[in-house]
Amino acid sequence: MDSESKTLKPGYNPIIQTAFTADPAPMVHGDRLYVHTSHDAPGADWFVMDNLMTYSTVDLVNWTDHGPAMNSADFVWAKKNTLWASQVVERDGKFYAYVPIERATGQGPAVGVGVSDSPIGPFKDPLGKPLITAGVWAGDIDPTVFIDDDGQAYMYWGNPQLYYVKLNEDMTSVSGEIVWVPMTEDSFGPRRGGPTEKYPTSYEEGPWFFKRNGLYYLIFSAGMLSEHIAYSTSSSPTGPWKYQGIIMSHEEKGAAFTNHSGVVDYKGRSYFFYHNQWLNHTPGFTGGFTRSTAVEEFAYNQDGSIALLNMTNDFRPAIAALNPYARVEAETIAWCVGVKTERCSQGGMNICDLHDGSYVQVRNVDFGDIGAAEFIACVANGNDLLEGSSACIELYLDSLAGPLIGTLSVSPTGGWDNWKEMSASVSGARGIHDLFLVFKGNDSELYKVDYWRFVAAA
Repeated sequence: MDSESKTLKPGYNPIIQTAFTADPAPMVHGDRLYVHTSHDAPGADWFVMDNLMTYSTVDLVNWTDHGPAMNSADFVWAKKNTLWASQVVERDGKFYAYVPIERATGQGPAVGVGVSDSPIGPFKDPLGKPLITAGVWAGDIDPTVFIDDDGQAYMYWGNPQLYYVKLNEDMTSVSGEIVWVPMTEDSFGPRRGGPTEKYPTSYEEGPWFFKRNGLYYLIFSAGMLSEHIAYSTSSSPTGPWKYQGIIMSHEEKGAAFTNHSGVVDYKGRSYFFYHNQWLNHTPGFTGGFTRSTAVEEFAYNQDGSIALLNMTNDFRPAIAALNPYARVEAETIAWCVGVKTERCSQGGMNICDLHDGSYVQVRNVDFGDIGAAEFIACVANGNDLLEGSSACIELYLDSLAGPLIGTLSVSPTGGWDNWKEMSASVSGARGIHDLFLVFKGNDSELYKVDYWRFVAAA
């Protein structure tokens, strides 16, 4: 990446800064938009990925970290650190995660399925074996599943070939034979650099299958490396497919040598998820093996086509306001620096690894006309009380240099799993603002935060 990309400033993308995430797969459940991602290990020099991560939002700017929904250890037949691009779909109140994992027997990847009662997991393997083991090494990856209007579910997957199969209503078994999709330039476009025996078209991997206004879309990662995103359409869920063009170029600033996309409609708007390598300021960054999830809002053309999209980092309006007077999970973040997340001993997640100057930004917080009088945070502080200790949370509006509305002193709680609510008075918080929680102190690790909330003025 160039010097300009290395000075990435707070904005809209990447949407997750606490971990390296890739291969986003969005889905809507209830009032929330969820995105499941793979998880790149810091410092990796290959695709070292062991967790299916889950994040959600109601406003497209603040994302709540729900942690790993499953990992390769949940499959007795799987090899560790090989859980790649996955997708979760819902049917009849159950959630099904389709995940590609290498087999421990050394036969290459296969597609497994996990089942849960919740989009955030935990997902469990009901089969004890792969769902699909059809292709050669690297063939059975990147599953995408869509349930059509008549109830029939389809799964597409594959690199370098493309396959599909019908799924039974139980979503954990297949109906009929696996079908190889003919790889023609008319269906998937000409390959950049010319066709090869292995890759006769632009299709590389990462299909995403969906339907809109009676038209079926197959969006895919296209090659050669570095990958761009292209798409094809059909009047049938099984093709034939007609190549339509490029959605996102491989020449975007900060693009990784891979890309992987997912598309979803939410609250009357359309969103295109993808990954890049913009978190290069983060410890453990190793380029294209430590990627970052991003999203762009877009609109279909009148004929259903999709125009070329760019990777952006600009601030964009939230589609809803955040209520600070209800409990807000500390891992609900629009932007952060020097912050990690972990499983909380009280359940859910908490933020951790905080150091002097670490901060979290939460966008579009609506304090109302009367405003806030008190700030409450649930913290765990296992440090001993040091003379002159200044552990605190400073609260600023609109920017790190904005008005200071309050300071919460954080005293020791007697252990890192001992959680206590602490409070401080605040003033000047009225109307809609961005909120910055700045973590201060002189310890190597300051404290952890589980959740926070404000109390309205009388």
